[in-house]
Amino acid sequence: MIYVALADLVLIAHLAFVVFALLGGVLVLRYPRLLWVHLPVLAWGVVVEWADWVCPLTPLENHLLRMGGEAGYAGGFIERFVSKILYPEALTLILRYVLGLVLIAVNVAVYAFVFAARRRAA
Repeated sequence: MIYVALADLVLIAHLAFVVFALLGGVLVLRYPRLLWVHLPVLAWGVVVEWADWVCPLTPLENHLLRMGGEAGYAGGFIERFVSKILYPEALTLILRYVLGLVLIAVNVAVYAFVFAARRRAA
């Protein structure tokens, strides 16, 4: 039971990491020092998508599930809904490139807004 709960926590952290990679630039408006955290996270997200790498959190999640006697992500709310966001079934190489481009495009737009707001304030 404890291993499944730990796997759920890792899955939630994984989702939070993905959301931060996508939209973390918005937090830079309020907390400018987060820029130095967000940029490496963003770079990692793009590289993982484009290089077809597996994020280290994925094997950790699966290991914890196996330790807890689970075979996969079937069962509860977290496994049913959150994991489908992180691991869509039709994730082709082309879709991975598109996701990487979306990640870059969203953040270019966010950072353009951040820097424009900073200029207006100065």
